[in-house]
Amino acid sequence: MLERSLGVVLHQLRYNDESVIVNIYTQQHGTVSFLVKMPKLKRSNVKTQLLRPLNILELDFDIRPNQNLQRIRDMRLHISYGSLPYDPIKGTVSLFLSEFLYYALKHELENNALFLYLCNSLQWFDRSEKGLANFHLVFLMRLTRFLGFWPNVQDYVPGMLFDLRESTMVSVLPAHGQYLDAEESAFLPKLLRMDYATMHLFRFNRQQKSRVLDILVDYYRMHIPEFPELKSLDVLRTVFS
Repeated sequence: MLERSLGVVLHQLRYNDESVIVNIYTQQHGTVSFLVKMPKLKRSNVKTQLLRPLNILELDFDIRPNQNLQRIRDMRLHISYGSLPYDPIKGTVSLFLSEFLYYALKHELENNALFLYLCNSLQWFDRSEKGLANFHLVFLMRLTRFLGFWPNVQDYVPGMLFDLRESTMVSVLPAHGQYLDAEESAFLPKLLRMDYATMHLFRFNRQQKSRVLDILVDYYRMHIPEFPELKSLDVLRTVFS
């Protein structure tokens, strides 16, 4: 059945000499894997440009429920970025986010609120010029709301610990050992107050930023099965060191 949907490109993998497998988070069907035949002439390879990670596309495709790989009939840019493909700092962040989203959304179904969050966030990042050093931290933290493990800090009082497994503040040391200490737990409500408009007001040194990123990645790994080590993480650390 022919479908039309918007989609965010997450990842591509060479399938053979003529085709690639592309994972796209679509507005209508969640994450879908497509088999895309690529042109042989590199100079005319428009598809290569279209299928860059985090591009937002308009797609016409066939959905066959019994097949793992679907076929794209036609695709075109829905949003043309002004800076993401050209700015080296934004490019490094985009590389990290595309790898992160590939694993975080691998089995996600249709979720229109999540899809709009991705599109709006990427467009905001593309348009903005200053105060972007905390973007990836805010993006990952706020993404947890759509994936079902937004941290519950409503009952926080100084001295409490954040239970990473249960996503809530506790006053008793968890037996499983997966928690933040009192100092890091106190920092969490501050992090949750950050958004794209205010994140430039929050100043972190290199060690603090690296630690927050470690906590977020570990937190996701705890709540999403088979979430692996990220190859782009070290590159991101180097850029913000």
